[in-house]
Formats: sequence, structure tokens, C-alpha cells
Amino acid sequence: MAGADIGLIGLAVMGQNLVLNMDDHGFTVAVYNRTTARTTEFLDGRAKGTKVIGTATLEELAASLDSPRRIMMMVKAGRAVDATIGQLAPLLDEGDIIIDGGNSHFEDTSRRARELRERGLLFVGAGISGGEEGARRGPSIMPGGEKAAWPQIEGILRAIAAKAKDGTPCCDWVGPDGAGHYTKMVHNGIEYGDMQVIAEAYHLMRVGLGMTYPEMAGVFCDWNEGLLDSYLIGITADILAHADEQGRPTLENILDVAGQKGTGKWAVLSSLDLGRPMTLVAEAVHSRVVSGMRRHRIEAAEILGAKAGRLADAGEGFVDAVHDALYASKIVSYAQGFMLLKGAAVEYGWDLDYGSIARLWREGCIIRAAFLDDIAAAFDRRPDLPSLLLDKFFIDALGRAEAGWRRVVTAAVGIGIPVPAYSSALAFYDAYRSERLPTNLVSAQRDYFGAHTYERVDHPRGEFFHTDWAGTGGGAISGSYQA
Repeated sequence: MAGADIGLIGLAVMGQNLVLNMDDHGFTVAVYNRTTARTTEFLDGRAKGTKVIGTATLEELAASLDSPRRIMMMVKAGRAVDATIGQLAPLLDEGDIIIDGGNSHFEDTSRRARELRERGLLFVGAGISGGEEGARRGPSIMPGGEKAAWPQIEGILRAIAAKAKDGTPCCDWVGPDGAGHYTKMVHNGIEYGDMQVIAEAYHLMRVGLGMTYPEMAGVFCDWNEGLLDSYLIGITADILAHADEQGRPTLENILDVAGQKGTGKWAVLSSLDLGRPMTLVAEAVHSRVVSGMRRHRIEAAEILGAKAGRLADAGEGFVDAVHDALYASKIVSYAQGFMLLKGAAVEYGWDLDYGSIARLWREGCIIRAAFLDDIAAAFDRRPDLPSLLLDKFFIDALGRAEAGWRRVVTAAVGIGIPVPAYSSALAFYDAYRSERLPTNLVSAQRDYFGAHTYERVDHPRGEFFHTDWAGTGGGAISGSYQA
């Protein structure tokens, strides 16, 4: 009797939906969950009538699979992954494959790949995006790790992945070690940014312009037919149009505190480690942090009395200007995300295909958007493109949006509506295209108080100098280095 094509560990909602997706595509899946009652419930419920095979132990799961065994874990990132691997690995043979489909940190994935390689096992860290619906109908999948595993899992993963409009599966091999999970981390960081720039548009419309929920829903519906066509714009229109049983906007009943699971923070921390800017995502993460300080915000509002005013004199076309601010900020956010990917490729020795990565995100994932085709095309035109901001398509797009972008930031600051994503994106855009920045003064200050030295405009890079600014210092210097 033939064994199952693949095993899956972890029957929470994402795991269950991936199993059903695999079953839909003709694969026989053996499943295991630490709590056996959940396995029974799944088999008697959503998986009833399918070919899914239930197992009660990891030993039974391993024995049920064809060789080489392929096992996907959908368990909580961190210690649970290591614990599961520790129990599973002794049951496997050389050449068997373990796939981590959770949101693991890329450094953990690299470590696990090294450890399992020593045991003759192939480890894959596969970033999976799309939420519950994506897992069921087709997610974006970003696998990386041991390349020898790819021919054995490619057929399954590409079959269950979302398909772009041209029919291409939104799943392809990303790179070695933790490259797959790193790419998913950057994806999630961009997702944080996308949600923040949309929230700022909502804030400006609701508080600044006093628009009704049906009016705002209509605007987002219109936007979803144009340059901003994307999953998050579409669901925002649905959210704004939703009303409770009494006919009140459902959004009005939701507390203004947003949680986070850590991937956005990881992206920002990695950007600091690699010296690559992720300013917009950093602001999005901090906006969620500030939202969690609700008790303090309420007290501050009473004491400081800082209440946002209305854009009474906003003038004609202000909603169009908000559109441009959102679009321009979104471009900056994606540009920064790909700059971070490039930094990781240099640091970790990964040969990443940036156009291919953009295509992985065209369907199935949370940040899917029409302009990902434009991003892919930019890297097709110039694979070594240092920044999307230097591609003609995006040069022209930002040029058209700039006036509205500046108008919105200026107006928002003027009446006290916070727009950290729009303003930080604009500041980065201005700094990135500045031939000379005031950081020469920062270098001088560092040299004055700490003898940290500086470089000169009239000498080659890499030569460092020190000035005895106060005339009381000695000849010793601290030297120059980058943390």
C-alpha cells in the first residue's frame, strides 16, 4: 500500500487549510497534532470525505509516508519548533525533508538547517503568506534552505500556491539557509507599512475631513480600481462599509490598540544590523507601540489638550492628494524593503532574484498589489538596481505624486493629525536624493567629544582625520568603526 505524499504537524487553522488545499490538488496528506482530540475533530469535520490520514503519534506519522519523507510543521515559532524537530528527527532517514511553514526567525532557520544537515536531513524554511483564506485557496510561498530538497517538494508547494494572472505559481525557490524566512520577514515588514499608510488615509478622511463611513468606503472602492489596486485597499473598503446590528459603523466599536507578532520588529532590527533604512516600517511598528499606550494617551489628551482640528480649508482635490501621499509612501516602503533584501544578500552570501521575489507576492499574500508587476519589471530591466527609486517608472510615479504628498503632510502637521508613515517616507525621499546632508556636522561633533575621526571631501574614502577642536586634546584618537 502506497504511503502518504506529505505529512503535516499542527492542525490550527492555517495547518488545516493547507491540508485541505493539498487534498484538493490530489495529494494524500497524513496529519498529526499534539492534542489528538483536534485530529479527531478535524477528520470528523472539515476533512470528512477526503483522503487525509490521521495519526496519533509522530512515529505513526513517519511510518505513514513515502520515501523520501516530506513533513511540514505548522507550529508556533520558537521553542515549539525546536522541540518538534527534536522528537521528529530521530524517526527520519537520510534524505528526508522537514519543512517549517511558520513565522520562524531566519537565524533560527539557518541554525536548524546546519544542525539537521549534520544528521543527513534536509531542512526548508518556507515563509507562507495569505492568512486563512490564502492557505485554503492558494498562498504565496517563499521556500529557502537546503536546495537539494526543492525537487522533492516543488510539485506540492507550487500546486497549492496562488497563481498570478499569467498562471505562474506564487512559489519559487528563494535561496539558502534562512533566505525564505528572511524574505517572509521583509514581506511582513512591508505589510506593517501598507497597513499604516492606509490607516493614515482613513484618519485624515475621518477626523480631518469629517467624511462619513459610506463616503470613505466609496473612496477606497474607487482607489482599488486604479494605481492602489491591492488586497489591503479592497478589504479596507469592506471594513469601512460594514455596520453592526444597529446600523452603526463596526469600526467605531473597535478599540484603537493594534497588536503585533514580532515580524515587523524583526525587520526593523535587521535593518539596523545591516545598516539599511526601513524608516517607514519602523514608524509603523512604533505606531502600534504608541497605540498600546492607550491609558497614557487618554491622560495626555486631557492634560495637554492636543486635539486634531478639521481641514476646513483643505480645498478641492484633497482626497486625491491623500491618494498620492499613500501611493508615494507605499513606493518608498517597498523600495526600502528591497534595499534590505539586497543588504541581507551581501551580508549572508545569498544570490537573490529580486524580480522573482516581487512575483511571489503578486497573488495569495497580504501585500499583493497591482504594482508588484512594475517592481518585477524594474528588476528585469536592471537586475543590479540599487533602489526602486532610481527606476524610471518609479521616478515618474513619485514625480507625479510629490505635490499632493507634500500638501498632505503639511496640512496634517498643521492641524495635529499624526502621519508618521507619510512624513518619514517623504523625509527619506528628500534625504536619499540629497547630494550633501548635514551629517558632516554630526561627524565633527563625534570627533570633538570622542576623537572618533572623520573623512574629508578632498581625500579618498577610507582615510580618517582628527582635529584638536578646543586646542587642549592630545594626539590619541578612538579610531573609526561602524557598529
